[in-house]
Amino acid sequence: MDIKCWGSRGSISVSGDQYTKYGGDTTCIEISAKSGETIIVDAGTGIRCLGNSLIERNIDQYYLLFTHSHWDHILGIGFFRPLLFSNIKIMIQNRKFSGIDTKDVLNEVMRPPFFPISLKDMKADIKFEKALNNTFTIGSIKIETIPISHSGGGLGYKFIEDHKSFVFLTDNELGFDHPEGVGFDAYLNFSRNADLLFHDGEYTQNEYKRKESWGHSSIQDALDLALKANVRKLGLFHLNQDRTDDQMDQIINECQTDLRKKNSVLDCFAVSCNMAIHL
Repeated sequence: MDIKCWGSRGSISVSGDQYTKYGGDTTCIEISAKSGETIIVDAGTGIRCLGNSLIERNIDQYYLLFTHSHWDHILGIGFFRPLLFSNIKIMIQNRKFSGIDTKDVLNEVMRPPFFPISLKDMKADIKFEKALNNTFTIGSIKIETIPISHSGGGLGYKFIEDHKSFVFLTDNELGFDHPEGVGFDAYLNFSRNADLLFHDGEYTQNEYKRKESWGHSSIQDALDLALKANVRKLGLFHLNQDRTDDQMDQIINECQTDLRKKNSVLDCFAVSCNMAIHL
């Protein structure tokens, strides 16, 4: 299983010299199965560059899953160039977002006066699949889901292949139980012994005191989860839109110092745009 991040920024995309290391695009993850399938998680602004890459690599079939439908996770869909080509086949997860199904959510993003063309104008072969929910398989990868603790709800994912597991829990608040969430112990069990965990780490401890119930975790809570779950690698995700490269580097240094004091072998880092990991 190969994992590549095309966007890890939270809430809104950013640009500028102070954001070059970790990138400014919002959530989009590409997962490549050993059996050849391409899985995309979320259509944040990072999906634009992913689309260009898929065209360059002559990959013409993929699956698109969503954590949830807040702007930063869907706003890139209109700039996903593969949708313009008739040889492309894309299977999109069909589920409800606050009572609205996936197709209608995407139609809202791509309609006048917000966007000049609609989803029906796209030439690609687009299928909406209800089977891409709960527990399911895409090629050689088994996928499990869990409700996330976030305003409006959403899903977290576990991708399993060849006894290796990648858990993706962005926009998941560990310090506050949203009605749609399932509680810390459930996230601990879901993440247990994962080879790789990408988890929401938007806030420092001081920031979180002012942002409790906003739907995002403190970095310390993400570390606590990873340690208790015996995770091998923790990638902090949903990077705060105002967090510069230097500030993020300082946070990671502090995390690594804390882990050394605890004699932990956990590998902790911030997920950057274009980061690629093989499991």
